Amino acid sequence: MKTLKLSIVALFISSLSFAQAVEAKKVVTKAPSTVATPAQTKASAMKWHNETHEFGEIEKGKPVSYEFTFTNTTNETVLITNVKPSCGCTAANYTKTPIKPGEKGSITATYNAASPGSFTKTVTVTTSEEGAAPKVLIIKGNVKTEEKKEEKSVMFK
Repeated sequence: MKTLKLSIVALFISSLSFAQAVEAKKVVTKAPSTVATPAQTKASAMKWHNETHEFGEIEKGKPVSYEFTFTNTTNETVLITNVKPSCGCTAANYTKTPIKPGEKGSITATYNAASPGSFTKTVTVTTSEEGAAPKVLIIKGNVKTEEKKEEKSVMFK
């Protein structure tokens, strides 16, 4: 009986730890025309030479890389502030210095295939360009399945 009571108390405490707090909604007292709206995001004005790359057939366990390049077509100096691959099997290296108007920069995406089959991975690039939405670069391809090698046994007389 004592273990049943302890089990019930433990269940109650654990259910409380997963409970979520409800946030009270704020009441807007200003006229609708004066309510501030979040900053609008726009497409980046930078010119990307390629946004998608198809590797085709690749071998399992052999990393492949592709360099995405872009030109700063804005009127301001731009800095790449964040580059985030979609998973741990993809790494990215990028231009870390400020890119002046008219200059080129690059993002190198490296994919290391761990399992056979088709893949599509993304690399999300955020820049200091004011109001610009992050750019999503895509790499895709197909990892070859391993061919099984049959070993022939040799019998000696």
